[in-house]
Amino acid sequence: MTGTAVFVPGGYRYIPAVFQYSAGVAAEDGFELERVRFLTPVPLAEAFGKVEEHLTSIGRPFTAFAHCELRSPSQFTDQGFIDFNKQYVLTLERWGIYKDGVNPVARTNVCPMYDEPTTPSMFAFTYTVPAAKPRRRSFMLSGGGDVRAGTELYKDRIVRFGDTSPEGLREKVAFVIAEMERRLKLLGFGWRDAVSTQAYTVQNIGHLVGEELARRGAMTGGLVWSYVRPPVIGLEYEMDVRGAARELIM
Repeated sequence: MTGTAVFVPGGYRYIPAVFQYSAGVAAEDGFELERVRFLTPVPLAEAFGKVEEHLTSIGRPFTAFAHCELRSPSQFTDQGFIDFNKQYVLTLERWGIYKDGVNPVARTNVCPMYDEPTTPSMFAFTYTVPAAKPRRRSFMLSGGGDVRAGTELYKDRIVRFGDTSPEGLREKVAFVIAEMERRLKLLGFGWRDAVSTQAYTVQNIGHLVGEELARRGAMTGGLVWSYVRPPVIGLEYEMDVRGAARELIM
């Protein structure tokens, strides 16, 4: 499909994006996506070990790892985010996933306002499993924030930078929703395929939930609003959309 690439060792396709993550993944034919959520976030190094143990226990290669959800102590500066991501991809490189700046793994990374972790931690992870008769076509989108693509500093690309007025938030939310719809379409899905829709912000978006989300069918399965900040200073609103075939708690 135009706009996507296939990561054959993992059994999934992805939307190419930046070196630290892809914009979203979907299971290829003969596979489905399974999501595991930790009861409480686990420090990243320990979490990667638990991922290895789990995949080994179910007979899946590490290359089946397709998506993860992270929680960080606080928002990063631009350089801090780059430094963190350079360390993050080392494990994916060791697993045979990340190579030559290409990363098929999707990701959401947000910063809790309360009960923040003391170190970057993993909240959940998703991987492929073989399925002769999949329960459903499955996908997971990466978190997308109120920032335009580009190489400039974040503050120069953020939609309505510093503006959290009702109309400023409307423009931010509308921008992010449009990006979610673009990613869904690229992977061959729509809002009706969403198992759950997530919003990540500490700003009051109550006046926008009906008009911008419910109206277009973006939250048939409800809206999970996490009181967190996106990962980089200046970002105010982020979303992702989940469509795993099965979800487990560890």
